Amino acid sequence: MVFSRRSAVYMLLVGLLVLFLSPFGWLVLTALKDSSELRALPIHWWPHDPNLGNFYEALTHIDYLGYARNSLTIAGIYSVLVTLASAWAGYGFARLEAPGKRVIFGVLLSTMMLPQIITLIPTYLLFADFHLVNTYMPWVLWGLAGTPYLIFLFRQFFTNMPKELEEAAIIDGCGQVRIFWRIFLPQSWPVIATSLILSFSWSWGDYLAPALLLDTDRTTLAVKLATGYTNAHGAQMSNFMAAGAVMYVVPVLALFLIVQRGFVSGISTSGLK
Repeated sequence: MVFSRRSAVYMLLVGLLVLFLSPFGWLVLTALKDSSELRALPIHWWPHDPNLGNFYEALTHIDYLGYARNSLTIAGIYSVLVTLASAWAGYGFARLEAPGKRVIFGVLLSTMMLPQIITLIPTYLLFADFHLVNTYMPWVLWGLAGTPYLIFLFRQFFTNMPKELEEAAIIDGCGQVRIFWRIFLPQSWPVIATSLILSFSWSWGDYLAPALLLDTDRTTLAVKLATGYTNAHGAQMSNFMAAGAVMYVVPVLALFLIVQRGFVSGISTSGLK
């Protein structure tokens, strides 16, 4: 009975794994097909003659590495700044006392229900008034502002830390800034890893903000993948786009594999209280 139940669980997990990986598998197979196979009917799952040259064409048809550099710059700046800003705000909500702190924290959490698309046009007009369009300063400002979800994660983690650490540091003459940088932040590596992965993937995969705020030369790879792979007649070259998309997910996967242990630990420990 135990064996059959365990086997059923494994079969269910394998089935879910296949279900979740099937879109990516279809993307890889499309990236290996020739243009003629994409137009052929009936549709064949496996390419007759896998063509790895599509990946080279995806790199050379557009300035792939240049747009990838733009995406890495934006995602790197944003993820580092938003992690530090969210950690500092979370520390304040967790360890400092101030009138109306709970109300402010509740208002902060309520902003998570506000869709980004609603604030996109007003944000563009604001940045245009300050001549920040076609620069990377919007991502710097967004990073310095922190995000409600990451602030919540850091606040939950810092709330669970022993008060004796803070009291011992105060006795030694440390102020709140030094306590944060020397004691609390180094102990929060699981949440830092979680924040870096989430914020990097948000910025790396964002299409709307770069399309609205940046011109063709400074835009990101996400925008160029959607618009750059066309032939002389304006038709979309799906196999080149698929090859570019396969390579597009590599940085996020690499970051996740590097800090995955801290990511899983951060997600689990930040929700304990």
